[in-house]
This record gives sequence, structure tokens and C-alpha cells, in this order.
Amino acid sequence: MTKQLDEQEIHETYYEKIVETLKQEPYANHLGIQLTALGKGTASAELQIQDHMLNSHGTVHGAVIFALADYVFAAASNSYGKVSVGLSTNVNFMAPGQKGAMLTASASEMKKTRRVAWYSITVESEGNLLATMEATVYRKDQYFVPIDQP
Repeated sequence: MTKQLDEQEIHETYYEKIVETLKQEPYANHLGIQLTALGKGTASAELQIQDHMLNSHGTVHGAVIFALADYVFAAASNSYGKVSVGLSTNVNFMAPGQKGAMLTASASEMKKTRRVAWYSITVESEGNLLATMEATVYRKDQYFVPIDQP
């Protein structure tokens, strides 16, 4: 009988490879998003707002806020080295982000099963809550780190 993989051990054993993979996300790199922390089911990142990220009102475009929230959601849900893909998100925009501001986002796993996991995400700027996101992910069988799979 094949031993079942322990996701906690996978996270610890392959941590560097998982972080390296997540830091190579093309769209996040294009925007300038920086992964600042990765834990088991958690992630944090930051983004320095540039002029081209503003909307016609001179505040941070909602798509930029969403992209930052979505990135930490992806990082947290893939933190075990298992391929996880988004099923749904619900975003609440609460305050505008300002030109030149540093945005920070954090994701926390609320519950995880073999196939589905739920996350809570916040986006802040200078201690001000800009947005929250609730997100659900589908957890595939494949891993993106080179492990012996059962």
C-alpha cells in the first residue's frame, strides 16, 4: 500500500520550490506584485501603486486591487505544492486606494477538504481596509513540485 502524502510535510520539504514557482507568476510580475510571506494555507504580498494603475477618478483601479487579492489567494491555496484552481470569488470594495500607496494583501485558509478549500483575503493600504474577498478553490490531484506521487 502506498503511503498517503502529508501536505504539511510537502509544504516544509518543498518550501523553496513552491515559493520559487509562485514568485514566477507572469501577471503578478508584470504588475510588480511581491510575495512577502507564504505559510501553510496563508500568503501575503504587496504592490506599490503606479500612475498607470489608477482609474479615471485618480484612485486605484478595482482590477488592480482584485489582481493583488487573487494573487495571495492563489499563493495560499497552492502553498502545499498541490495544483489548486479558483472556482469562485466574491469581492467587497470598501475604500479607494491612493496614487503612490503601498497595497498589502493577506490570505488565510478557512477550511480545506481533499477537493475544495475556502479562503478569506484582505487588501489594505496604510492600515486602511480597502477590500475583502471570499474565495473557493478546487484542489486537483497533481502536484507542481517534483514529488513521488501515490
